[in-house]
Amino acid sequence: MKKIAMIGVALCATLSFLLAQTPKKPAGSQSSVTRGKKVYEQYCLTCHQVDGSGVPHLNPPLIKTSFVLGDKGKLIQVILKGMQASEPIDDEYYSNNMPPHNFLKDQEIADVLTYVRRNFGNKASAVTTADVKTARAKN
Repeated sequence: MKKIAMIGVALCATLSFLLAQTPKKPAGSQSSVTRGKKVYEQYCLTCHQVDGSGVPHLNPPLIKTSFVLGDKGKLIQVILKGMQASEPIDDEYYSNNMPPHNFLKDQEIADVLTYVRRNFGNKASAVTTADVKTARAKN
């Protein structure tokens, strides 16, 4: 019985040691997707809906559209400049204008677009702050 207790103590000590060695994220550190979700909920959800489905003929969906999954630079420009023209998105037209969101910081734009490109059934690459800085410089 003593032998089993000693093994149990040794295992607990080993596990405690290993857990102490595991690097932890700094306090307040969040992933881009987590931060992006917050930006989405604040600025995008009203028009594009909780599930990214949009509103037919008013606000485009963010679900697996070529616009979301395609060129990151073009998508960033929509955030920076808005969308005033009725431009077709996957052969559908949407009439509700999107105002520019150029007041958002580069990190916020990168985060929200990464969130959109990785949610709603989308599987696209992340948008970086460097991508946003490059696009913003073109304005």
